[in-house]
Amino acid sequence: MQGQEQRDDRGLKGSLYTPDERQRRDESVWTIVQGVLAPLQFLVFLVSLGLVIRTLVTGEGAFAADVSIVVKTLVLYTIMVTGSIWEKVVFGKWLFVPAFFWEDVFSMAVLALHTAYLVMLFAGLGTVEQRLGVALAAYAAYVINAGQFLWKLRMARLEGATARQAVPA
Repeated sequence: MQGQEQRDDRGLKGSLYTPDERQRRDESVWTIVQGVLAPLQFLVFLVSLGLVIRTLVTGEGAFAADVSIVVKTLVLYTIMVTGSIWEKVVFGKWLFVPAFFWEDVFSMAVLALHTAYLVMLFAGLGTVEQRLGVALAAYAAYVINAGQFLWKLRMARLEGATARQAVPA
């Protein structure tokens, strides 16, 4: 389609939200829940990462590392469930809305890696080092996924600022 602007399936050029979606997002309690859980998850991640690295370097503290990874995984599950509720409220669909499709796809990989760690832990599979290696892979995926969401947050803020400037006073 040469010469035509690219538009998403809602007819919007490069916009994350329609005006109605933006209003639902701004009025939803789930937006606040996500805003609280995201930094909490990052804090849990940082503590856990430190404990995992300590265990891998010194061979000590495996129990604390395991507990921290379980806590990180539970926070991840919580943010994923509440995030899908948020998408349903804002976009009318539980997951994989066009505006957040690739973030949701990558989130599934993050969930799969965290869940693989839990399976290894509770089934007694692999060595401590192997289990922590899976946790580190999950954490690397989480960092990428968090970056995706931070990028979208920035885009939404820029889009919101542009929309506010376009509205006459």
